[in-house]
Amino acid sequence: MFRKIGLACALAVWPLSAVAQELSEDRVKELALQAILENPQIIIEAVAILEQERQAAQMAAGAQVLQERRDFLEGDPNAPYVGAEEPTAIVVEFFDYNCPYCKRAAADVKALLGDDEDVRVVYREWPILGEGSVFAARAALAAREQGKYEEMHWALMELRGRAEEASIIAAARDLGLDIDRLRADMESAAVTTHIEDTRELAQALGITGTPAFVIGDAVVPGAVPLEDLQSFVAQARSE
Repeated sequence: MFRKIGLACALAVWPLSAVAQELSEDRVKELALQAILENPQIIIEAVAILEQERQAAQMAAGAQVLQERRDFLEGDPNAPYVGAEEPTAIVVEFFDYNCPYCKRAAADVKALLGDDEDVRVVYREWPILGEGSVFAARAALAAREQGKYEEMHWALMELRGRAEEASIIAAARDLGLDIDRLRADMESAAVTTHIEDTRELAQALGITGTPAFVIGDAVVPGAVPLEDLQSFVAQARSE
């Protein structure tokens, strides 16, 4: 990547190249700096080259991780899922209950599940937006022990305002959950492991925010509309 940047700078001082060997190193640097100051677009182009190559390297690394860890990503027994028991396509969602874009995407994910009986959505709880998010993720995962993960998940996604301890416990009560048991299960090793594994997977795949989806060979950042989700699912099936 530095070769490209060097080339950009060299082109800017091309008239000087013929006499560069007769100049001192300090003088060459001075002339190069002068050329950059006279044409600052060089810096913008250099930064763009660096960013393009960083993104390409990140995508390549993510593709390698996806290839190596697909079985765990899609079939981790410690990750809750909703949908088909024998799916023809699997959607893995990384999310945070306090992420407004995750809440926006939730309706499309629910619609996808309702329209496609052969898809499965695997949930990766990734609480990155504060203590309320951590409490919400732990509460949702703990609700598995009472058979109500899915109900708790949608209840937290539909909360108005931030998910905080009081509103989360209120939602759990409305679902008929045993609150004392829920609080105890929130501290279980399975819950902690899920959150830690999710963080590690997100970093390895180059995911930097929520929501993010892994569908087949595609890592899809952001809240994508239903039509796009369906398109990625169809592509995954064709693969």
